[in-house]
Order: sequence, then C-alpha cells, then structure tokens
Amino acid sequence: MLTEPSSKPSSQNALGQYDETIQQKQHALIQDFELLADWTERYRYLIELGRALPPLEPALKSGATQLFGCQAKVWLTAITKDERVFFKATSDSDLVLGLVALLVKVYSGQRAKDIVASSPDFIQHLGLAQQLTQGRATGLAQMIQRIYALAHAAL
Repeated sequence: MLTEPSSKPSSQNALGQYDETIQQKQHALIQDFELLADWTERYRYLIELGRALPPLEPALKSGATQLFGCQAKVWLTAITKDERVFFKATSDSDLVLGLVALLVKVYSGQRAKDIVASSPDFIQHLGLAQQLTQGRATGLAQMIQRIYALAHAAL
C-alpha cells in the first residue's frame, strides 16, 4: 500500500490557527509527486488521497452541488466558518475522487480571500495537465472553477 510521501493534513496549531498556507500545501504536493517514480505511482497516490476523503453526506449529493460536464459524477460543496472555507467532495470515479481530494487538500480550511487571490499553478507543476485525458482535464478545470466560485461567494 502506497502512503502519502510527506504532506501532513492541514491542522490547527495550539492557538487554533492553521499552520500551512495554500502555497506551502502546493509546494508540498509538488515535492510529493517528485518523490514518486512514475505516473503509475502518482495515479495510485491520487487514488489513495481520494479514498482518504471523508464520505459526503447523502443529503449533500444534489443537483446544487453536482458538477455537470465532467466525465464522472462529482459533487463539491463548502461551508464557511470563521472566514475559512471547508470543502467537502466526492465522485463516483476513483481517479476523479483523487483529483478533487488533491484540491480539497490544498484549499480546504483556507481563508476565502486567500483562495481567491491564489493561483492553481501547482497543477501544471504536477504534470497533470499533460497526463489527463481531455475529458478529465476539463473536469479538473471545472472543479477548480467551483472552488474559486465557492470561495468568492464566502467573501
């Protein structure tokens, strides 16, 4: 079984503050991907990230949270607490679930203003754009767009 190379989950420190910025999380994921020998291992890593996501409550699987136009079914929603946006997501595809888990790992728990001001450049650095089929790449772009829209709505 493949385990996460080095990234730790975002957590609060003793003062109740979140200790990793979006950029730090992105950098850690890039480093994690670089440790993996090939795309077979990277896909396994993505799938494991997806399996580690908490299940989405059935009530949140609705037309309002579903992304349309993706090859797989994807549901993505958010709650805001103390100016921070917490994302919840699921998919009916293991790989797509891994992709959305990657985004949740980077953006969940961050301030809405920081999400909106950030760039998803790390996707290019991971090499995902070159590895995904056109349909999966379109779905990933829609997931990113939804995350930014949900963060913008939380401002």
